[in-house]
Amino acid sequence: MDLRLLSSFLAVAEEKHFGRAAARLFLSPPAVTQHIRRLEADLGAPLLHRGPVSLTPAGERLAVHARTLLAVADAALVDVAEAAREHPPVRPLRVGIMGHGSAELTPAAINAYRRARPEVPVETRQLDYTEHVSALVGDRVDVAFIRPAPDDERITTDVLTTEQRIVAVPENSPLADACATGVTLADVAGLPFPRLPGHTPRVFADYLYFGGEAPRRGGPTALTPQDVLTGVVTGRGAGSGLKSFARYYAWPGVVFVPVLNAPWESSYLAVRADDTGPEVRIFRALALALARDRGPYLAG
Repeated sequence: MDLRLLSSFLAVAEEKHFGRAAARLFLSPPAVTQHIRRLEADLGAPLLHRGPVSLTPAGERLAVHARTLLAVADAALVDVAEAAREHPPVRPLRVGIMGHGSAELTPAAINAYRRARPEVPVETRQLDYTEHVSALVGDRVDVAFIRPAPDDERITTDVLTTEQRIVAVPENSPLADACATGVTLADVAGLPFPRLPGHTPRVFADYLYFGGEAPRRGGPTALTPQDVLTGVVTGRGAGSGLKSFARYYAWPGVVFVPVLNAPWESSYLAVRADDTGPEVRIFRALALALARDRGPYLAG
């Protein structure tokens, strides 16, 4: 039963006037009249005598029930509102992941947090290359698995993994035969690495290009690892990453080649430097404990 109809009926019953009832309810008289007609049609009985307004026998009985129903409804609203104030909704922990994050440590940390804090929802968000810093600074995520470490005082980072660098090339590339023996930085200097949008953090461009100049000629613009690999398999580009990248992105037609003299790079867990929230501290502690247990280096 529509409580709005009962409210209109009870107002008319108490005011004994459609106009005064409408004013009390901040409705128009035709709206109140329509409510009474709908209620009478639903119940199959006249509820009010018109001119002067008075209750029929059916209306007398309904008025008793209407007062009870409306009182119960009001009590329910008050009770729910009090419960909401006492137990506000739990804010989810938002986890950003760039590419494959910190390899196997990424799902391990998320699952460990879920076990430790089952009452807190976890939301994951895939980050593109331009969100290396902005997702945290813009409060779109609370923690983020990224690489390399941002050069930004607003962000605090912890090393989770440290790995050898690789390049991704098409299987018909002259470098593909060196997947077992490796290549040098001089060998990859001329590869058509992808272009990056202008607002990509410089430290990420330096990471992607092994510290070389950006953008490189020939490669397509890329925002995600999938963009990079699409360029590789279509013969338009090459990519670079950490060695664990090969385990997560084993695309047909793509060969991953170690770069022997490139400095090993790390993946990081990043948080806002001023975020002292307990859930962020718990997640960070769990991720660091897992990283220590597994050791900082991933051989792949």
